[in-house]
Amino acid sequence: MKKTFKFPIAEITPSEKTVLKAQGLSDMSRIDDRILRLAENAVSTYKKLVDPVGILADISETDFKEVFLGEGNNESDAPLDSIYKSSESMSLFSVTIGKQICTEISSLFEANDFPSGSMLDSAASEGAELVAEAIDKQYRTFISGSAGFDSSVGFMRFSPGYCGWHISAQKRLFEFLKPGEIGIELNDSYLMIPIKSVSGIIISGKKGIFQFDDLFDFCAECRDHSCRDRIETIMKTNSY
Repeated sequence: MKKTFKFPIAEITPSEKTVLKAQGLSDMSRIDDRILRLAENAVSTYKKLVDPVGILADISETDFKEVFLGEGNNESDAPLDSIYKSSESMSLFSVTIGKQICTEISSLFEANDFPSGSMLDSAASEGAELVAEAIDKQYRTFISGSAGFDSSVGFMRFSPGYCGWHISAQKRLFEFLKPGEIGIELNDSYLMIPIKSVSGIIISGKKGIFQFDDLFDFCAECRDHSCRDRIETIMKTNSY
């Protein structure tokens, strides 16, 4: 299966509260009205400019071995190495919220409107994550209808640049998936254009394969250790 998706804007729009939290402002009672208006304007601009699209393609263990190895720069103990080998199914994905909003963010910073640029940048980052979650749901919906699916199966998403999987693996991921079909390109530094894009692999398998401790050397470089929440969710619910 290889399929492209257009997502409803309402589904992938972050709330003002989420945008403010991304700015480090979580106590709404202490936020100045001017800051609230900045967040409101950022979300409004986001809705006008966002163009959420994604692409999803099944991949075999044999083919993913080459994608995973990439340029040979992975950490030797990257958890994904054992996880994908124990998986039941896998799909590569790439999603973006489009070029227009990224251009607007750059324009705001170039005009020295740092408050508006920073707030819109946070809205766009949160939106990119919501689009990744949306394609995650599409994959889970598809797999949930497969034979043998039951509550023992979990799902988890991984991206190059995290958990010991080197960002240079993006090159082979793009060669296989070809997300240029939806307007996503890769530069020489393995960064995606538009910048507010996400790519990687979604894996399904028995829940136990996703359990790993964040005690690796590369875990010290992680900002939020979000894998902890994801693994906990997998273990507690019928699906991820």
